[in-house]
Amino acid sequence: MLRYIAIRRNNIVKSKLHPRASVILCSHRNHFSRRSTHSTASLSTAKFTMLSLPSTPPPKSKILVFGAGNFGSCLADHLGNSDHEVFMWSREARFVEYFNKHHRNPDYLKDHEFSTNIRVVGPEIPSKAMMKQMDVLLFAIPTQGVRETLIKLQHSFDRANLPLMIFVNKGIETGTHALTLEIIADTCGSEIARAATFISGPSFATEIVRRQPTSVSVASLTESQAKKASEIFHQPWFRCYTGSDPIGLELAGALKNVYAIATGLADGLGFENNTRAGLITRGLAEMTRIGTAYGASPLTFLGLAGVGDLFLTCSSPTSRNYTVGYRLGKGEPLEDIIKTLGSVAEGVTTVKGLKKIIDEMQVSAPLANGIYALLYEGKDLHEGIQELMCRPPSRELDLPEKAGEPAKRLMQKLGLDT
Repeated sequence: MLRYIAIRRNNIVKSKLHPRASVILCSHRNHFSRRSTHSTASLSTAKFTMLSLPSTPPPKSKILVFGAGNFGSCLADHLGNSDHEVFMWSREARFVEYFNKHHRNPDYLKDHEFSTNIRVVGPEIPSKAMMKQMDVLLFAIPTQGVRETLIKLQHSFDRANLPLMIFVNKGIETGTHALTLEIIADTCGSEIARAATFISGPSFATEIVRRQPTSVSVASLTESQAKKASEIFHQPWFRCYTGSDPIGLELAGALKNVYAIATGLADGLGFENNTRAGLITRGLAEMTRIGTAYGASPLTFLGLAGVGDLFLTCSSPTSRNYTVGYRLGKGEPLEDIIKTLGSVAEGVTTVKGLKKIIDEMQVSAPLANGIYALLYEGKDLHEGIQELMCRPPSRELDLPEKAGEPAKRLMQKLGLDT
């Protein structure tokens, strides 16, 4: 039986206070005291000073980041400011030249001066010789491009000495409706997939580069890999919590984008706080139901990657997916919103793959089905939202009794069939 696979694989562990446990002191005057390789953003916000207890820092690593967008460059900056040697790959020659000259991203986080420990490479795909020198490969590219990228790279992997592979994308592949874990198994094999590590949680890039205290979930089927990733990323202002349920973490990160479109849409149509709270709470129940049917632990959806990221994404105008919904509610066509958004809103494509998963597993998911109908079947917006909120009475939370076919297929590809 595949239900609660993550629990059976020791997902529930007793947490211990991290050796770098920190005391947070609120201050409106002081930045964090760090090395001069980092220049703080020009935005004026409340600052925090965090005093960490003495500890032995982890060894410095060579890290190659695939993706120079909003989140990729933000994490590259965080790692560079942590004194790691960071290389960031971009497919655009003009970006490579501009960033290396100015240490600024011309497209995202434009007011931020990035760590001098970052060097951008590209537009050619990194060579096998370069890949061999890396301790960590960090993938921060949209989910729809992960398969193509891995196909190009997998022949360059030194399988006898694999680097730590970390994925931070959030979405479901259209066409195949595969999670990233399944894409890795398809392109690189089950061994690499089982060692892959995933990071997710409430973490806006604009706040990370300003060192606002941030907490994330780090999960892998190989818990030692999750621990390594946590140690690499951890700073007093960036806290990592490890686990062994990457399926739940992935689904939570992907599905919350769909529900953010719903809450943005409701706000854009003029509905208020009661409606938003109802959509967020029912979205959490729906995420948990879908995740359980996929073999994830329901407890994962109560953590940072679940309710934490859901709440942030569904309640902030900074969220790209919320913005898509809000602008739809104001009457803008979806095509115009996508063209002018300036970055990828993964929920728009994720809902296509999610619709197929829901139908195959026969899981009750009225919110996700409703958003799909609004985006791709031409359903009236006002009518659609009212249908979502005014459905007949039902039980608050019913979990599936067994895992569905997508979960069974994924377990077979990972070599974990039971």
